Amino acid sequence: MPSPEAVARHPHLAAERPTGWVRVDMHSHTMWSGDCTTTPEELHTAVLASGLDVLCITDHNAVAGAERLADELPCRVIIGEELRVGQGEIIGLFISERIPAGTPLLEAARMIRDQGGVVYIPHPFDPMRNCLSASAIDELVQEGLVDAFEVRNAKTSLESLNRQAGEYAVTHGLAAGAGSDAHVPDAFGAVYVEMPDFDDPVSFLSALRSGRVVGHHYDKARAWSPRIVPSVPDHHPR
Repeated sequence: MPSPEAVARHPHLAAERPTGWVRVDMHSHTMWSGDCTTTPEELHTAVLASGLDVLCITDHNAVAGAERLADELPCRVIIGEELRVGQGEIIGLFISERIPAGTPLLEAARMIRDQGGVVYIPHPFDPMRNCLSASAIDELVQEGLVDAFEVRNAKTSLESLNRQAGEYAVTHGLAAGAGSDAHVPDAFGAVYVEMPDFDDPVSFLSALRSGRVVGHHYDKARAWSPRIVPSVPDHHPR
């Protein structure tokens, strides 16, 4: 059950969900991202407070944090990576090996697929983010290399951009995904997908097509305090 404090930040957490469904945050970050200072202890507390069932940890150009936390968090963890390519960023979910930053776009998408992973496009059309260009997205879609499309990102402030992403997903027959893009602990629970439970990447994509996106814009900064974050040797600068 979500904590009262989490519900105060994200009121939708208090709503009921269908029996057998899970809440999945498809886009999140930890201190392994380099631009985020959320420690494993803070993440553990945030997951408990939000009541999330499944967390996709998609650190920037790193998988070591997700691999470590898979056995430590009070939820299921999907190992992912938000990967910097020349034209922007893409996310690989259900991957087993890190893909090097700077890998060309089509090659990166194929490397995700070769691992049995899911190619997920984050924060599309948001000019304030490191998004793929519209032409790069079209190229990936035409090549059949997109599995899911982020139609709500908690850090995207303009609702029109989320609508644009949703319309694109419908037009091109893509599964609609969503995530908090959390870089601070309080952001967990801001956005997620409620969907039937699943066992693997194939059933994940099938369940995602039956799911529903829940959430709101949330991009509050962490209150400043002196912090020492352990070094993360797996991190590669964006």
